[in-house]
Parts: sequence; C-alpha cells; structure tokens
Amino acid sequence: MQKEKRISKFWTNCLLLVTIGTMVFGASLFLSPSLARTGFSTLLFANPTQLNQFDPAALRYIDLLHGVLGAVMFGWGAALTLLVKGAFARGELFAWNIVAVSVLAWFIPDTFISVASGFWQNAVLNVFFLLLFAAPLLATYRAFHADDK
Repeated sequence: MQKEKRISKFWTNCLLLVTIGTMVFGASLFLSPSLARTGFSTLLFANPTQLNQFDPAALRYIDLLHGVLGAVMFGWGAALTLLVKGAFARGELFAWNIVAVSVLAWFIPDTFISVASGFWQNAVLNVFFLLLFAAPLLATYRAFHADDK
C-alpha cells in the first residue's frame, strides 16, 4: 500500500504562480507585439527601439515569432497549471517528473541556442525562469521521492 505523500501547499502554490506567470508572459507576447518587441530589443540590444529599425517585412516576421513563442508558452503554462493543481498537489510522482523534465527540455536547448547565437542575454532570462521553477521543485523533491515502503 502506498503511503500518502505530504506535499507542501506553500510550494505547490509557488509553482502554481510560476505556471500562471508563464501563461501571462506568453500571452503578453501575442497580445502586445509592440511591448514584446520593445522588451526583447531592450534585453538583447540595450536599446528599446533597435528592432523597430528593421524593415517592415522583418518586423512582421519578428512579431510572428514572438506571437508563436507566446502561444507555445501560454499552452505549456496552461498544461502545467492543470498538472500542478491536480496530480502534483496530490503528490503523484509523474506530475513532478513532467514539470521537471519539461522545464529542462525547454531550458537546455533554448539556452544553448541563445549562447551559441551570441544572445547571452536571453540565456540570463532563461536562468531567471529556471530558478522560479527550480525552487519549488527542489523544495518538494524529497516528498515526491520518499520511499513508499
């Protein structure tokens, strides 16, 4: 018989806020293309208008990429939110694993591509997001991985 796992409501709620924050960030990318362009222009070039200097076709493409990225982040955040509210909060190990693996599956290639392409600033942003996810995951690791003997 499996022991009941006690998962901290504090850390579950922290992770829930992170997943909802991921959705909000993603939504901001597709709901406000000019804000996304200004934000990434500032992050990557230390100049809020640098991207606006590109030709109109390039700007439309940048807005498309920001929108698609935002939609993917919104969808990922929505899936994680439902997972955290349900199976994670109940202490089901597969939920912890899905959150951890999906965060690493995003972080590793995104950060590698950012650094390899010379946009290390995006890698710094990635580390910030990773830490937001890592804190509740690390804090709940023992509770999820305790022996069921």
